Amino acid sequence: MNKKSYRVLTALLLISILLLSACAGGGSDSSSGSEDDGGDKELTFMFRGGEAEEEAYSKVIDQFEEKNPGVTVKMIVTAADQYATKLKASITGKQVPDVFYIDPGSVRSYVHSNVLLDLTEFVESNDDINLDNIWQYGVDSYRFDGETQGQGSIYAMPKDVGPFSLGYNKTMLEEAGIDAIDKDVPLTWDEFIEINQAVTQDTDGDGTIDNYGTGFNINWVLQSFVWSNGGDFLDETQTKVTVDTPEFAEALQWFADHDLKYGITPSVEDAQTLDTYQRWMQGQLAFFPVAPWDLATFDTELDFDYDVIPYPAGKTGESATWIGSLGIAVGNDTEHPDLATELVYYLTASEEGQQALSDARVQIPNLKDMAVEWAADETMAPANKEEYLQIVEDYGRALPANNTYNAEWYDYFFTNVQPVLDGDMTAAEYVKDIQPKMQEFLDNAIQLEEQSK
Repeated sequence: MNKKSYRVLTALLLISILLLSACAGGGSDSSSGSEDDGGDKELTFMFRGGEAEEEAYSKVIDQFEEKNPGVTVKMIVTAADQYATKLKASITGKQVPDVFYIDPGSVRSYVHSNVLLDLTEFVESNDDINLDNIWQYGVDSYRFDGETQGQGSIYAMPKDVGPFSLGYNKTMLEEAGIDAIDKDVPLTWDEFIEINQAVTQDTDGDGTIDNYGTGFNINWVLQSFVWSNGGDFLDETQTKVTVDTPEFAEALQWFADHDLKYGITPSVEDAQTLDTYQRWMQGQLAFFPVAPWDLATFDTELDFDYDVIPYPAGKTGESATWIGSLGIAVGNDTEHPDLATELVYYLTASEEGQQALSDARVQIPNLKDMAVEWAADETMAPANKEEYLQIVEDYGRALPANNTYNAEWYDYFFTNVQPVLDGDMTAAEYVKDIQPKMQEFLDNAIQLEEQSK
């Protein structure tokens, strides 16, 4: 072969190699974006929420995309009551979102199933994240060492902490001639009933009660009454169901008697006509739970003054309530772990992201110093926002099923409690009957967790 032929053959070989590389799809192909190339990348972010939360997160995601050119975040939004089902379907179908909401009660099972990316190294090595300035309750809710929740590796960062406080209609109480409630001293159960009876009235004289004292959902307030009365759902080991105590039964009966004995809350039939949330919104209830995620809606739709106070205290003399939380996690199989963890940081721990979300009135800031300023702002209702911070720092608790492998044992209690509320069974009879069945569900959950390991 002469030199000229050799040069032609070499050129043809080089062209063939280049053509094959192009057909194979190199790093310059934007549709195949990966952590190592410069192409456009897409993250999926799955979350739940109402209109206010969706609008707030849309703005924050826009900010994140502006700070990260070439990155697009596809938001997948579901209604709250559909979220868990749709997330589980995505996991089962091996289409786990890159970033998604997770509740504390799912941490154990998802870690054992290898669904979650361990965020510990990212969080602890990121100079922009100061864990001392983030609510410890929030971070610890998503720690798990394989045995004990609240310890070990971080598998999500808190989207928020949601102290579940008690709201009251100041306008209604003032019109009824009731003295201002002390925000620092919880009402006793007797004092609470007395105020509720005073405001439960037929205001137009048609023989039908228009204003009621309370409108509580047992699923969300019974915990407060049980805890403040010295009872609990589980023992300290979280392996024994303890609903069959006198303290627990007394709290449950007191709740049922709001309707059965005192008539201060709408009956089941009345609630079907107009649910208690709508009654609160229309100014027809004196007391109703008010959490931070409600504030944006209440700002625009309430035409009465309201504030928040501690829940009434049982025999312990101390108020009690729970702290809600959702975390934001990263799927273990994400193609873009660096970007996904950066999005988690921006949504949960960056000053810019937290400022935007707190301005939208959908949560209290995760950052403690920002939360203090938020609570002190007198231009925003409720006036006693400090109560939220006290719940998170001092006396709020996790919901009973947050630290067990599943919630079947806990859900069983509420699924079957209606006979007590209807007066067909006493609380003492119910807790004695339900405890062994709940224990069976809990034992099964413990066994399932051991098998999953």
